Amino acid sequence: MLRWQLLLLSIFPLTALCLKWSTESLKSINPLIGTTGPEPNLSGGMIASVAPPFASMRWVVQTQNSYVSQTPFNYSKEYAENGVVYGFMGTRQPAIWMGESAWAGVVPGMTKGVEERIKAKFEDRRLIRTPGSEVFGVGMYNVDLEIPGTQGSNVHVDMTATSRVGHFRFVFTAPNSSSKFNPYIFLPTTRAATVFHSSDTFVTTFPNGTVELHPYNSSSPLEICGSNDEMLDWIIAPTSIQEPASHFRGWYCARFDMESSAHSVGHGVVQGDTQMEGATSGHGEELGAYARFALPSNSSSLTVYVRIAGSFISADQARANLDFEIPDIEATDIEGTQANTEEMWAEKVGRFDIEAGGDSDVLGDMKTVFFTGIFHAMQYPYEVHEQIPGPSGASHYYSAYDNSIHDGHSYSGYSIWDTYRAEWALQLLLAPERIPGMIRSMLQDYEEGGWLPMWKNIIETNIMVGTHADSLLAEAVLKGFGPVVRSDATGKVEFEASFTNDELRTLWAAAWKDASVPPRDDQTTTYSDREEGVDYEVRAGLSTFYGDGSRGWVADDVHSESVSRTLDYACKPIFFVISLVVHQLKFLPDDDHALFVLSLLLPEEIISSIPNIPPNVSQFLNQRALKNPWTVWNPDASVTTSDGNGQIQGFVQARKANGEWADITSGFTEGDRWVYSFAFVHDVSQLVERRGGNASFVRSLDEFFDGGWADFTNEPAHHTPYLYALAGAPTHAQERVRQIARTNYNSTPNGLSGNEDCGQMSAWYIFSAMGFYPVNPVSGEYVVGSPFFSSLSLHLPVPSFIPRSPPHPSLTSSNQFYDPTTDSYILRISAPGAESKPYVKGLKVNGKVVEEPLIKHNDIRFGGLLEFDMSDQPEAWGEEEDLGLRLHLLLIRCRWI
Repeated sequence: MLRWQLLLLSIFPLTALCLKWSTESLKSINPLIGTTGPEPNLSGGMIASVAPPFASMRWVVQTQNSYVSQTPFNYSKEYAENGVVYGFMGTRQPAIWMGESAWAGVVPGMTKGVEERIKAKFEDRRLIRTPGSEVFGVGMYNVDLEIPGTQGSNVHVDMTATSRVGHFRFVFTAPNSSSKFNPYIFLPTTRAATVFHSSDTFVTTFPNGTVELHPYNSSSPLEICGSNDEMLDWIIAPTSIQEPASHFRGWYCARFDMESSAHSVGHGVVQGDTQMEGATSGHGEELGAYARFALPSNSSSLTVYVRIAGSFISADQARANLDFEIPDIEATDIEGTQANTEEMWAEKVGRFDIEAGGDSDVLGDMKTVFFTGIFHAMQYPYEVHEQIPGPSGASHYYSAYDNSIHDGHSYSGYSIWDTYRAEWALQLLLAPERIPGMIRSMLQDYEEGGWLPMWKNIIETNIMVGTHADSLLAEAVLKGFGPVVRSDATGKVEFEASFTNDELRTLWAAAWKDASVPPRDDQTTTYSDREEGVDYEVRAGLSTFYGDGSRGWVADDVHSESVSRTLDYACKPIFFVISLVVHQLKFLPDDDHALFVLSLLLPEEIISSIPNIPPNVSQFLNQRALKNPWTVWNPDASVTTSDGNGQIQGFVQARKANGEWADITSGFTEGDRWVYSFAFVHDVSQLVERRGGNASFVRSLDEFFDGGWADFTNEPAHHTPYLYALAGAPTHAQERVRQIARTNYNSTPNGLSGNEDCGQMSAWYIFSAMGFYPVNPVSGEYVVGSPFFSSLSLHLPVPSFIPRSPPHPSLTSSNQFYDPTTDSYILRISAPGAESKPYVKGLKVNGKVVEEPLIKHNDIRFGGLLEFDMSDQPEAWGEEEDLGLRLHLLLIRCRWI
């Protein structure tokens, strides 16, 4: 246990390590949710892996080869009925549309004597799953496998993992004790890798690798180490970092326990069709290494324990990772590794307590979706840093941006275009201990590569549009992760600084660069999806979008996805801002203007350190903020409603460089003009006005959902049901949220209607189940929907910026929601009968009656009590005094229209 506590000490405060969170809720997690589907985009794109939260490598049973558009595990109908296993894989593929990097693998097998060839080719490794033997858990996977061609021999597999080490127990059983079968463990190291080139072109490549075997002796166990240089997304890395990234290589070291090492009777190297018995090293393509074992003389069974550590730095670092996370003394204590991993998950999942009534099957399904959602959302981004060998406990990491080793923490797997919407907000609440490291990681990417990440998978990949890392930084500062904040009244420290002045200066410089510096060759590069041979995409079109005499829109005849870019750049959430300051200054929380508001939160020396800032930055930012997002709004565009009885007036539309409107289908990122016409989360009031007022706007939302335009499998639609509440029709929001939850989520392998996208699909469900959602993630407010459960409590971790000495007022008896026994703020959500009553009749926040469907972050950041009065009939709570809207809602309720 001491070893595990030391592992986490750099992340969690010591008080948190002394706590024991209940593992009971882990039983409600179904790792199979989102692991199947006939198309790559459907049903989640997840894998049923074992590893702790934010793990560097996730281990999974392998049912297919992995590449961009295919994960290593898929719970297809064929696998469910006739399960065939090809081994076990330590994967760093963060999402189905991203590539693999420096994977590791292990395959058990058995030969007839020591002369028979092992089965190294992927298609030959077939192991037949025993029906009913497979058990998926967050901390342990178990299965029984029949080994073909061995007269009924089989192997039982137990698999668990720490962040950087997979831990296995293989129990081989032969037909009888006198059989001449020899169990083996094969470590595939390089493979024929499938690279995806847009559009829909797959090319086979052959990464290079090395293997090195260290046979057993009386003082040291059998060890096999290797490396490979596979990084499938290298082809779409920005050109300015492709050369340093071309040197990327990942390592693994597999170490066996002493007892099974003593039963080793042979080893060798495989390369392609060539097997070299007795070889201790090799390099090249399609490479692997193996070790054979003999059954005990008096038994038909042999147990082999193996730990496989990964590293981005070296084989020696992989050994250090193994020694640190699962040392030799724990080589056979696989249950101990399982317990530690489950305890780490309990620290997240066990913070929630749910009490519910009604149909037990339905509620069980909802709780499973909820708790599995936390399991999904707390996997990304993943750790890249590794502990420096020695007593310091410090970490370092390899950066593919500059092919160098740096001190500090680093993360990868940033699907920011997806996760800035709600996933990051959830992590700010549930994993605040990770936030400083994740932000520093983004700042390091800026320093090493020149820009903040867009979609980082070891290196920047230029996938998706917009620089939404700005949003992540802004929301974190908004919610306390920034400079020292002092009380206006007393001058005492309210929040401690999370970053040094140098780090804040870097943060400001990086965000300002996103907002002011165009990418290379900006006026001639299309930046189509997964375009190769281009440099950093960042804000493509910025030179003419914001420059002198600017048009205010991204030209559709120059750049791809022009409408989405225009809205993303103009409405960039970094410019929204810290609600306290916004409210004090009576500013509207809109885009560029709020960058200046953000600047008010930083020391003047930091603001002034950035050259070429306009002398009146607030006016500069406000002028372009007020103009640009509406340059792609075509007030004359209209659509006849699906019932033929009306029209929806006003839609976004792409524009060419000369100002002409482009085709209505052009210019969108994973959406269309319908969903992007609702994308003005920074200025919903003007959007409502441009759609003709509340009643007309609500009708347009009705048509969006009922006319078949809404596609909730993709993120641009995630905020749309909550827009009803902001337009004076919260009952519609309550109905739509419940409908979306029922339609798009369930507790089966196809339980996600679209890609999980590194936790965003699940974050929507988790927030919605709690009864509120961050429509504008950096506004400091949540929009009220409809809580799913009668009672839900969340023990919020205390962020690191909360002063401990002297204790912050929130940590004293003056805060009734602080629980010293768990060192947590308790957020209680009471909604009696919510399971069958979807409508909100009234709401109190910390005892105060709330009349509008908004909850402020400041009301829950130190815990709190949300008391919902639920009803089975539509209620008037939160509706605006709008006669036309009231009439429309009345007609809807009476089914007159």
